Amino acid sequence: MVFMKVSFKAVLAATLVVMVGCSSSPTGRKQFAVLPDSQMNEMGVQSFTEMKKETPASSDAKLREQVQCVADSLIAVLPDKYRKQDWEVVLFNDDQVNAFALPGYKVGVYTGLLKVAENQSQLAAVVGHELAHVIARHGNERVSTQLATSQALALGYQLSGEESPEKIAIFQALGLGAQIGIILPFSRSHESEADLLGLEYMAKAGFDPRESVQLWRNMSAGGESKTPELLSTHPSNANRIKNLQANLPQNMPIYESLIQQNKGAKCY
Repeated sequence: MVFMKVSFKAVLAATLVVMVGCSSSPTGRKQFAVLPDSQMNEMGVQSFTEMKKETPASSDAKLREQVQCVADSLIAVLPDKYRKQDWEVVLFNDDQVNAFALPGYKVGVYTGLLKVAENQSQLAAVVGHELAHVIARHGNERVSTQLATSQALALGYQLSGEESPEKIAIFQALGLGAQIGIILPFSRSHESEADLLGLEYMAKAGFDPRESVQLWRNMSAGGESKTPELLSTHPSNANRIKNLQANLPQNMPIYESLIQQNKGAKCY
């Protein structure tokens, strides 16, 4: 049993050393993203193709135009590498209160979101957040982290000696510990980072950053998730609102300057 503990700790330590800062996110956070972006893009395009087969696009031309306008306005202020890509935006006819952006420059918005996002700026808060996941390579980071974690656990299992009920139980517990201690916290940090990057994008595109706070109030009115934040991949709505409010002062001047120049967003 001692050999098993030493082996696993050694493997986990080696994995953590590798995971220290292979690259940095747009906010300067160290991140572990080892897959080629081209591979992530292929995965994103393939997933989006399947989604379009499974879920019909909205037939409402006005809504499609509004969503496209919001997305185009946000894309226009992204870093050059991403602004110059050929983004595809689809409004899916589905009651989900959700939106997403995938590597490969694909954006999906569900019509259900438009019942909660009450104006163009609230929709921009969601779309900007989803674009930020792509810009910050969160998909790559999540897949890379999950691969490294699963490989460390598998190697530790192989090095830990003979099969036994005790060994199986311990590694099941270690697997849960890795999920809570590594994978989920990374996911929460991604969500918080995307919130703040999205806030910056919407301000630069002429959308009112204050509406990001109202959006999450709307979300809370629809029912807060009962999953404890420790075991969730998303921060609680209350924490999201707090973090967004704390970052409004640095983004409001950008938005107000555009309004003074009559350059505010005009999607609907």
